[in-house]
Amino acid sequence: MDKIIDLRSDTVTKPTDRMREAMMNAEVGDDCYGEDPTIHRLEALAAEKIGKPAAMYVPTGTMGNTAAIMTHTRAGDYAIMDAECHIYYYEHGNLSSLAGIMPIVMNSADGVPDLDEVEAYLQRDPAKFPKTSLICLENTHNRRGGRAIPLDRMSAVHELAQRYGVPVHLDGARVFNAAYALGVEAREVVSHVDSVMFCLSKGLCAPVGSMLAGEEDFIQEARRARKRLGGAMRQSGVLAAAGIVALTEMPDRLGEDHANAKLLAKALSQFDELALHPEDVHTNMVFVDTKPLGISAADFADRASQHNIKVSVYGPMTVRMVANHDASREDVLYAAETLVDLVKSLGSC
Repeated sequence: MDKIIDLRSDTVTKPTDRMREAMMNAEVGDDCYGEDPTIHRLEALAAEKIGKPAAMYVPTGTMGNTAAIMTHTRAGDYAIMDAECHIYYYEHGNLSSLAGIMPIVMNSADGVPDLDEVEAYLQRDPAKFPKTSLICLENTHNRRGGRAIPLDRMSAVHELAQRYGVPVHLDGARVFNAAYALGVEAREVVSHVDSVMFCLSKGLCAPVGSMLAGEEDFIQEARRARKRLGGAMRQSGVLAAAGIVALTEMPDRLGEDHANAKLLAKALSQFDELALHPEDVHTNMVFVDTKPLGISAADFADRASQHNIKVSVYGPMTVRMVANHDASREDVLYAAETLVDLVKSLGSC
């Protein structure tokens, strides 16, 4: 196959034709003056879709998460989160360097901090210890296998947090994937948190942008944080137009990506040494441990690339494959067949 099949992420997708058309014809104005009508439409649509009173457009998910942390907390506070969450693992220490927050990281198999451990911090006397002023969750949870966190787990954290007057923020970069996997609307997933960031450029194919949603006063204050982070823009309706198409046309097709990920996992599960179980694939991500193959993740990725298949090196011995809009069923079938042959050729399984 001559085509490059890019399974590194669902961020590699190109804007759809409808998005390009919408961007070309977008009605725009200066968003710093609050005069971009397409931004207004996107923010209203995002708030309605997610079931929150207000929403704000940001260039990136990292900026959205950082703005949320800056708004919910004060410098010197604690924020509780999973040790493998995106906010802690990938966002270059923004919570400390920009928001002045000390992270309390907790390890759990599904990415949800243990409630007893959380409560122990919530019960601390703020006159003697730093105040715990925020709990962060992630759904779907990237580094926990693209896991869709069950609603009862999220609800239990939120109920505990409410008893102590502490908000919960959700890094919901792929919240529509979570909703599809859980069989509910996205608004039901985020009903268990006080604020949420979700991406338009992961899975939904928009070229740029994420949304931060929450209460009206929270979003109003978050706009100040966005400004401090350099995120105020001008005629950004050109970008927002693609976001509107992403929110209206793309969530319903995410099941195709989930099915394609299952297909990949099923093909590779024939090798017992890989210990890969299709039922563990919740959404659009497949993780493969290359140690049983006797090669590093980088070597595996290099060999796959020789067959026009791109995978992500996710650790010294871990590769990640993400089904996405631009990898068709035919592409994924080819990738599955090719990767099976690659594993066989290594002679370790």
